[in-house]
Amino acid sequence: MAADHRHIPGFSEDAQKQLAEMGGRFAPAEAYAAQPSFDAAARKRASASAGSGGGRPSHYGHRERLRQRFLSGGAGALPEYEVLELILFNAIPRVDVKPLAKELLAAFGDLNGVLSAPEAKLARFAPSDEVTRKIKYDQALPKMLVQFQLASDVAARMARAEVIERPVVSSWDALMRYCKTVMAHRETEQFRVLYLDRKNVLVADEAQGEGTVDHVPVYPREVAKRALELNASAIILVHNHPSGDPTPSEADISMTRKIVDACGAIGVTIHDHVVIGKETDASFRELGLL
Repeated sequence: MAADHRHIPGFSEDAQKQLAEMGGRFAPAEAYAAQPSFDAAARKRASASAGSGGGRPSHYGHRERLRQRFLSGGAGALPEYEVLELILFNAIPRVDVKPLAKELLAAFGDLNGVLSAPEAKLARFAPSDEVTRKIKYDQALPKMLVQFQLASDVAARMARAEVIERPVVSSWDALMRYCKTVMAHRETEQFRVLYLDRKNVLVADEAQGEGTVDHVPVYPREVAKRALELNASAIILVHNHPSGDPTPSEADISMTRKIVDACGAIGVTIHDHVVIGKETDASFRELGLL
């Protein structure tokens, strides 16, 4: 580069010559614009350092890798604890939630058990010291509840969409999956009535009553009255046993007979009464009780 002898006010002639000579030793300013910034270079060095065991926590990047595995393979490609991790990501930021996910599954049995666990039970859950060192569980719980309830509601809606307004004969397995999704992990009994039209298409699914851990009040006349209002030709009765054992009780059998009599008087058929347990179900028709 030729020396620049432009006059700079306040500098002697010798000083200006030295500045011009020094400038000739460096590349023009435009050459520096294409170089990475100091921050970018520093991040690159930090990344290389992390790869060799320094800087970032061991779970760095785990969340993104898990999301990508889910997107490429779906939930079926992940074990339950990793599916629960994905749900917890939205409630607990920037922390390794794998230990918490595994402890919740151990405490509540499975993913459905965690997602449908009552707030009081989740509040009583005591994480290990390993988890509490990283997560303030009490503070995280309100956001966790939102995510759990959202996931449960979406699952129930999707399961219901597979059966509503479809012939029961061709969608019986989907119907039972739906019933198990919404009822199997409840801590109190719920009684539902599925109303069918003349083509055995499900036209309505309604919860008729909520009860205690071993009893739910059901009114046969109300069931028959609702069948008339919906112009239903047949119904399926469903209720759950929070104990997990689906064996029909004497009270279940007696109540079912009363509903059969009330509906029979108006020409409505009872196709079945299914008791939902934790693992298995019981069908009155298969047991010879209808």
